[in-house]
Parts: sequence; C-alpha cells; structure tokens
Amino acid sequence: MSSANIALLGAIAGFTIYLGLPIGRLRKPTPRLRAGLNAVAIGILVFLVWDVLTHAWDPTDEALGKHEWGKVASGGLTLAIGVAVGLVGLVYYDAWMARRREAAHRPAGPGAAATAELAPVATRSKAGSLALMIATGIGLHNFAEGLAIGNSAAKGEISLAVLLIVGFGLHNATEGFGIVAPLAADGERPSWLTLLWLGLIGGGPTFLGTLVGQHLVNDTLSIAFLGLAAGSILYVVIELLSVARRTGLKTLTTWCIFAGLMMGFATDAIVTAAGA
Repeated sequence: MSSANIALLGAIAGFTIYLGLPIGRLRKPTPRLRAGLNAVAIGILVFLVWDVLTHAWDPTDEALGKHEWGKVASGGLTLAIGVAVGLVGLVYYDAWMARRREAAHRPAGPGAAATAELAPVATRSKAGSLALMIATGIGLHNFAEGLAIGNSAAKGEISLAVLLIVGFGLHNATEGFGIVAPLAADGERPSWLTLLWLGLIGGGPTFLGTLVGQHLVNDTLSIAFLGLAAGSILYVVIELLSVARRTGLKTLTTWCIFAGLMMGFATDAIVTAAGA
C-alpha cells in the first residue's frame, strides 16, 4: 500500500470524529439528557486518560526492564513535563480566558477600544472554551495515534497499520460526543461552522501524525504529545465533574459515566487485538 493511501486512511480514521459532533445541534435537550451526555463524555475521557498514559509509559516501562537508565530518565521526564504543561497550563489558560471575558463585559470607558479588540475571543462562553479544550486535548492524543499508524507503515507492518486505522476510527467516533458534551449540558447550540472547526482540531491531527510518522520514528516525540494529551484531558474531566455535581442527578450520572467508560474499552478492543 502506498504512503498516500496510508495517509488517506489516516485522515478517514481522524475524521470519524464528525460522527458524534452533530449531537451538539440538539434543540433544547432536557436536563436529564444534558446531564447524561455530560456524564457519558466523562466516562469516555476517563478511559482516554488511562489509555493515553498507558501508551505514554510503555517505552519507559520497557527501558526499565532492560535497565536502560538513560531512556528511563528521558522518557519519565518527558512524560512528567508533558502532563504538567497539559494540566497546569490549562489552569492558567482558563484563568486568562476568564479575565478576558470579564474585560469584554466592563462598562465603556477610556479603555473601551482596547476592550473591543478583546471581545471576539473573550466572549466565548465557558462551555465553548471547555469544548475547545477537549478538542485540543483529543487532537494531541490523535496526533500520537497518527504517529503509531505512520510508524507501523514505515516499518512495513501494513496489516497492523490498517487495523490501527480501523480501531482508531471507531474510537474517534465516540470522541465527538465528548467534545460537544459541555455545549449540550449548558444548552448551547453550536453552529455547523463551529462543529467543523472543532472536528478539524480534534480529528485533523490523526492525518498529520500519519504523515509525520511515516518519516519519523521517535519515542520521545510520541511521549511528549501523549503527556500533553493526558494532562489536558484530565483537566477537562475535572471541569466536567463539577458540571455533573451541579445537576444533582447522581444515579443517572454514575450510570452514564460507567456507560462512557465501557464505550471507551469497547472501541479500543480492535486496537488491542491488533497488538498496539
């Protein structure tokens, strides 16, 4: 199979994320439906945190078994930095966005012109910002998945690459729900253009990773992106849990988190069977 065909299939695997995004266009979802979608997203994202960290730690774990202490140190440090930037970095980013939203709503005055310049970004809703964070975290994760596809093809393991494409494609289809869940939970109906943009951020990196992975086999790069993804997704899980608590629907939330977690394991089964 040619490099172009592998890249095309990698793009398809990434853009299956669009299968779940249209649910964000639901008109006036009921409180129970909004709480359920939010909780399913939590379950899927909890699975992703586990899945991402497992894959990120594998090279270091393998180096530990071989007593390759240099690789252990570099892999462990890269992962720690990646998770810290992804998790703590979003705390500062969220605080910065909150300040810009506040600035956009200040009364007109001497600084009104400067405030107006901030408004296009600052007025993005909290739910919109959270959806963007989720899409970005998933995009980082999907770039690492694309690297795995490209690496397999570069090593001549075409059957493995194709199985990874199928597995990641199924998996990405569920991730679309996770991206739009904050919008649905907040009763905010995104435009089709917004969904297109979120899908590009979340799914596009699979294609880019496939292109890079066919020419660059590098564990450190993969660990770095997986670490960033794990940290950012963990931050989003914390945020969505606070939304879930406010609904007061504890039983429904618990069952839907469980359902989302099982969806993650189910869609990952093909990848595991492929030996990834």
